[in-house]
Parts: sequence; C-alpha cells; structure tokens
Amino acid sequence: MSGEQAVAIANKVTRGKDLTQVASHTINYGHVIDPKTQQSIDEVMISVMRAPKTFTREDIVEINTHGGIMATNLVLQTLLSNGARLAEPGEFTKRAFLNGRIDLTQAESVMDIIRAKTDKAMQQALNQLDGSLAHLIKNLRQEILEVLAQVEVNIDYPEYDTDEMTTKMLLEKAQQVAKQIDGLLKTAHEGQILNQGIKTAIIGKPNVGKSSLLNVLTHQQRAIVTDVAGTTRDVIEQMANINGIPLQLVDTAGIHSTDDKVERLGVDRSLQAIKDADLVLLILDGSRPLDEQDYQLLKLTQAKKRIVIINKKDLPQVWQSDQLLAELNPKELVPISAVAQQGIEQIEQQIEQLFFAGIENSNSTAVVTNARQVGLLKQAQKALADVQAGIQQQMPIDLVQIDMTNCWNILGEITGESAPDELITQLFSQFCLGK
Repeated sequence: MSGEQAVAIANKVTRGKDLTQVASHTINYGHVIDPKTQQSIDEVMISVMRAPKTFTREDIVEINTHGGIMATNLVLQTLLSNGARLAEPGEFTKRAFLNGRIDLTQAESVMDIIRAKTDKAMQQALNQLDGSLAHLIKNLRQEILEVLAQVEVNIDYPEYDTDEMTTKMLLEKAQQVAKQIDGLLKTAHEGQILNQGIKTAIIGKPNVGKSSLLNVLTHQQRAIVTDVAGTTRDVIEQMANINGIPLQLVDTAGIHSTDDKVERLGVDRSLQAIKDADLVLLILDGSRPLDEQDYQLLKLTQAKKRIVIINKKDLPQVWQSDQLLAELNPKELVPISAVAQQGIEQIEQQIEQLFFAGIENSNSTAVVTNARQVGLLKQAQKALADVQAGIQQQMPIDLVQIDMTNCWNILGEITGESAPDELITQLFSQFCLGK
C-alpha cells in the first residue's frame, strides 16, 4: 500500500505493534485480523517505510503473508474493506514519477525490467532505471537553455553583441546537439532488439532439420522430430536466448509444392513468416543433392538478413559448399549437425555479428529503448535541422530561436518534463500490473 493512509489502514487490520509508532524501514511481526470479529486471518511480517525515502515518495506498507490463494486473498479483501483500493495499471510507478522520484525514461525501464527475456535486456533496463538516458537528455536541454538565454539577452541588448556572433553560437550548438542525438539514435536498433527480440523464421524443405534446430536453440523438445517428411504442418513459435539476444523463433512447415489442402495452408503461412521475419535461418540438407526448391528458397530470401545453414554434416556430404559460393557471401554459410549439436555456436556468433556488428557494448551507456523515444528524438533532430536551415537562409534570429525552443520542448517530452497529461496516462496504462 502506498499513500497517506497506508500506515493507518495497516494498523487497523493488524494485531501486534502499533505501526504508527514503529521506526521507518523496519519489519514487524503480527497478525492480520478482521477488525469486526477480531478473528485472526494470517500470521504476517509487516514492513513500514515512511516518506520520502520510498519508491513512490509516499508512506508504504508491505505485508508478507504465508502465500497461497486463500490467505493472500483474505488479507487483500480485508485491506480493501478498510479503506484501501486496488492500484491502477502502473500506478506505483506513476506516483513515483509524479512525485519526482523518477522520470519517464526510468518509468519505461520498469516495464522493460518486467518484460526482459534475457540477461542483456535486463542489464539494459537496469541501466535505464539508473537514469543514464535521462541524465544525457537533461544535459542536452540545459545546454540548449543556456544558449536560448544568451540569445534572448542579445536580442534585448543588441548594443552588446552582433547578429553574427549570436547566429554563430546558435549554429554551433545546433550542430553539437544534433551530433549527440545521432549517436543516441544509433543505439535504438540494439535497444529495440533487446526489448522486442528478433523475429526469426526457420525455413527449408521438409525433413531438412528445422524442428531439430528449433529444439536445440530453445534447449527443449518444443517441436516433434521424426524421419517422416512434413511432420510440421503449421508454424510453431518459441522464444530463445542467444548470447543474451532474444529470438522469436518460428519453425515453419516445409516449403514445397503440394496438392494437400492442409499442407498448402502451412506452406502459405511459412511464406508469410519469411516476409515478416527480421532474420531467416535457411536450412539445406548437406546429405542430399541441391534441387530446384533449394535454389528457389535461396532466391526467395536473398533480400533478407539470413544465415544459410548446411545441416546433417554428421552424414556423408553429397555436395560441396563451393556450389553456392558463386551466389552467396561465404560468411552466410554455416555447416552444422542439429542432431549432434555441432556448429550451433557458429550460428549464435553469426546472429550477433549480423545485428550488433559495430555497436559498442552499452552496459554503461545511454540506450534508446522504444519507439516513443525514437520518434521524439527524430522530431528534435528535425527541429535542429530547421535551426541550421534558417541560419543558412539568413532568417531573423527570433524565428530561428523558435525552432531551438521547439527542440528543447521535444527533448523534455522524453523525460516527462514537458510531456502532456494524455501521454502520461497512456504510458502508464500499458503496465499489466499495479506496479
């Protein structure tokens, strides 16, 4: 419970120490009781934390029950019957924001922590929660504000300055801030991948080992594997953690010509999965000669980010990879044995290279993590471009100043310092829990 009445309500429904008198940030033994009948409901430990040194900067009480559905539900109903109410989605984090405990980027990081599927995604969210992005944005806003203040002085007292000096100062600051925003936008690719995962389609002809590879990458027997071709007749989706990168794996039905109506539906869904995929794992069978269908799949996926996997290297190989080198980049080819789990590390390394090559490790740097932040940074970038264009066109300095002020306001929306109330409400409504 969080709020002015949190301690009073808890004291009303518990027997033990007087919670209104205990020291802040202490855990106290007691029983939750029904105030009307004085009947004991559960033996509990009660944590009392006084404002402002709490997550919401309000008084907070946490009650640890024995767990289980009945005990927990009875305690909850007792609290609700005595003055408390259920939190709205994200309300604890919203109160922390409204009370100045965190900014919007940190609030979004709470959602990212809840949704994190890998250790890298979790570390990125924790960095965000520490305020790495917020600190950078606030510094940029402060730099812009100082320039705007100087421009205002120069406009009001032109005898102390010249238009040329003011224009030069604005131009240098616009270029400097634009460069830093460019650097932030470059991190968006990595941030969104770690948050949302890479949509990855595993494709190939029937019985080339697609389901075997899915099972190996997910470390579980998620798909049925048999010697019978066409076992998978629909798409199977599963998350996998590849070196800290979340993959949304889609095991597709074997793509081939068929008159079977059910198989045809599966093939159509497989083709759609290729279109939707960020990455394609195209599997070829090294123990069988390449045929027209293999070459069709190679052509179908040539515009996608892909890895061409030569499976079943534990069996005698009937063709050499040289047959493909004329059409493919040698780095695309990875020989493996899904059954023997050989060569899987090469696939994982190749995925990391495809999506994270050239991106510095961001464990201690600011990273843009969602579409809202990306959209606002692009708007700020556009405002700075307008500043530079206005200066080049020799527009009046007070008009150029408007675009610089617009950039300052847009950056404020990222942290919430100038965000409209509707945005705040919408953002916190995305939480699936009261937290």
